[in-house]
Amino acid sequence: MNKIIIIGGGVAGMSAAHELIERGFEVEIFEQQPSYVGGKARSTDVPNSAVGDKKPLPGEHGFRFFPGFYTHITDTMKRIPFEGNKNGVYDNLVATQRVVMGREGKNDILSLVNFPKSLADLKIMANAVHNSNTGLTIEEVNSFMGKIWQLMTSCYERRLQDYERIAWWEFTGADNHSEAYNEFFVGGITRTLVAAKPRLVSTRTGGDILLQLIFQMANPFTHTDRVLNGPTNEAWLYPWRDYLLKKGVKFNHSHIVNEINCGFDKTKHRNFISSITATDEDGFTKKITGDYFISAVPVEVMSSLLNANILKADPQLLAIKELAKDVQWMTGIQFYLNEDIRIARGHMMIIDSPWAITAISQPQFWDRIKMSDYGNGQVKGIISVDISDWGRVGYNGKIAKACTKQEIMEEVWCQLSLGLRENNQNILSADMVVACNLDRDIQFQNPNDDMDLDVKKLTDCAPDQVKPNSILDSPIGGTKKEDFKTIDKEPLLVNNTRTWDLRPEAYCNIFNLFFASDYVRTHTDLATMEGANEAARRAVNVILEQSGSTQKKCKVWNLHEPFILAPFRWYDRRRFDIGLPWNEYFPWPFKLLHSGINLVYKIFRLFSKKNKSN
Repeated sequence: MNKIIIIGGGVAGMSAAHELIERGFEVEIFEQQPSYVGGKARSTDVPNSAVGDKKPLPGEHGFRFFPGFYTHITDTMKRIPFEGNKNGVYDNLVATQRVVMGREGKNDILSLVNFPKSLADLKIMANAVHNSNTGLTIEEVNSFMGKIWQLMTSCYERRLQDYERIAWWEFTGADNHSEAYNEFFVGGITRTLVAAKPRLVSTRTGGDILLQLIFQMANPFTHTDRVLNGPTNEAWLYPWRDYLLKKGVKFNHSHIVNEINCGFDKTKHRNFISSITATDEDGFTKKITGDYFISAVPVEVMSSLLNANILKADPQLLAIKELAKDVQWMTGIQFYLNEDIRIARGHMMIIDSPWAITAISQPQFWDRIKMSDYGNGQVKGIISVDISDWGRVGYNGKIAKACTKQEIMEEVWCQLSLGLRENNQNILSADMVVACNLDRDIQFQNPNDDMDLDVKKLTDCAPDQVKPNSILDSPIGGTKKEDFKTIDKEPLLVNNTRTWDLRPEAYCNIFNLFFASDYVRTHTDLATMEGANEAARRAVNVILEQSGSTQKKCKVWNLHEPFILAPFRWYDRRRFDIGLPWNEYFPWPFKLLHSGINLVYKIFRLFSKKNKSN
């Protein structure tokens, strides 16, 4: 039996272990965390929050959401047993219904995330248009819709070779439009998409993911966005860990991998990994051997493990060191309330917040959880917030990286309360907050800055109490690096322009070393749980082939795009092949063909729906 050593127990490492153990391999995982699994996806226990026999309050690195186009991770979830669930932990996913777009000192915009299915949905759509007061002109809306149409009808080759080199800011023509256009269409989309920055993120990556969300919203048979019905560990990761343990996977916690030992087999004339060197919690260093090795650690960690022997064996891996520079911070903070404030049954985006915050009110989705079982039993609501821009000046005049722990909490609450308003009044009130938790990955260089959070000092912000601070005009940086107070132990890879060529495949020139992480080249093309799971499947498939296994390969899906747009993509491919740019004017036969295909598609879906109901 071949033995597989997996470095890292995050989503990628667990996904690889899942596929391998079900195919008869011996699998060992070496994970740095003392007890948690799941990497950045994990939820955490808030220290010193449990009273008596209660559970600790649930914290998290950042809230989880599962877009409808995810296929790899949800396929795995269906194979993780969960008591009472026919489809395993997959049945713990709950569809959101709404999205709130909050703005500084203005009423919220409530909109749909799914195809409208009722009169109430249609009324919400109408109110969103009628009462939004966005400041957008019809010309700007049409301009952005034109860019979406360009993405939809561009061939895949043009996206990879042209749009990969163009930043989203440039593609959308942000310099030639209003602040409202840039807040809603340019910054509002990318700043909340895994900490991406519109001036840097690749149009290929941002555009492809945006199209997937649009196609989901336009499909009446899918849910665009889903969340778990409980804390991530309870609803997903711990059942997953228990399943893997039961199947025979061995977890080695509190192990830090220091070196990957690479050599050359003169007999077989190939480079190979002989072992890894790791240090355990007691400080003992040991060498771990195996037949195949999978690196499932983040890009910045893998970069530090690329020694001279590895780079000599495969010089192309040097690009990982360059790729490791493209990481940004996106970290969570949770506010625990004495009442359950259900602002919207879905996510909340404060689109003009300086620190690019997004949030969700969680207990409304946790139908299998009793909040009275946590903390002191008095917490009823949780507002979980992601901070996506740590380098822009907030209302307090500081960037997040230069703030103390208390200052981060107070500024996030200010941006949150200022951005969530109804009838010109704050929806949230500081006297609701009974506790707060900042993710422990944010570590402070000065212990005095890492004080216990005092929620009694929170105050509500009103529009006339803060200095106007446009997200477009507020400084980026503005603080000397030596003045930074914080370190993020687990940053997030952002797909900036021209970085596709830096990313490795799941295999390399070292025959028994493979990569399973969200920086690997995948169809998903985004640093997400979905991308990590797809990368793991790709690594396992190569191991299956190299080991001579007869087991079935892992299934890998491409992103789905409606076939009714295929004629336009085909026509653009013809133009691309002869060096012509994309053109919005298509020959009339293509438009006629598109109409015909669209009609057949609608009839097909109608009959499919009828047959399912029968």
